[in-house]
Amino acid sequence: MISDLQKASMLRRFSAYLLDLILLVILITGVAFLLSTAFGYDGYQETLNAAKKEYADQYGVDLNADYSEMTAVERERYDDALEALNKDEKATHAYSMMLSLILLISSLSILLAFLLLEFLIPLLFKNGQTVGKKVFGIALMRADGVRISSLALFARTLLGKCTVETMVPVAIVLMILMGSLGIEGTLILLAFLVLQIGLLIATKTHSCIHDLMAGTVVVELASQRIFESEEAMLEYRKRIHAEQVERSKS
Repeated sequence: MISDLQKASMLRRFSAYLLDLILLVILITGVAFLLSTAFGYDGYQETLNAAKKEYADQYGVDLNADYSEMTAVERERYDDALEALNKDEKATHAYSMMLSLILLISSLSILLAFLLLEFLIPLLFKNGQTVGKKVFGIALMRADGVRISSLALFARTLLGKCTVETMVPVAIVLMILMGSLGIEGTLILLAFLVLQIGLLIATKTHSCIHDLMAGTVVVELASQRIFESEEAMLEYRKRIHAEQVERSKS
């Protein structure tokens, strides 16, 4: 760790994060729409909705109604309609495809958005700067002051931000919505949030998981010296040390 580290202020970091998040959500939504059209998601949804309407009309029950508020007769009709729906091969196939496509489209949309906004654009801007970091004048570098490499930036983006910090929580949320996880899923998400906040507060460089994985820190670009290579960094330190020795002798 370098002694003259010019850490970016939390206000600038949060502002950059917020701007990047807005852009990320917009891009993910757009990519998801295009992928859902390409994969025919709406067609499977229409097939399932048509089947639900058919059996709801046939048994005289609303399949979207609250089961706990139904009478005994309505519950019996509901159970019969749901059983018939579950035996409908086209409906079950459509439902299965919808679940698969939700996972596929979500994963691809998140991956593509992160690769563009958190990897390709920072490669273009240099110093690991996203659009938000560029606007607010902050940047990334290795903890020893050397410019972040493409490989480290890729690991930070793909493994840290995309996989651990986004796809894992999204997968947990989807499992909660689908009924696969209950209160334990919510507790896992809360524990993850507490961990991130704890790392941000407790670490000397105020680093989250993605920065700890890549060995990077967020700094003020205007005042931080960022070396092109490790050799340049070592040479600078040797020169500074030599100057300090000379001053001590005089």
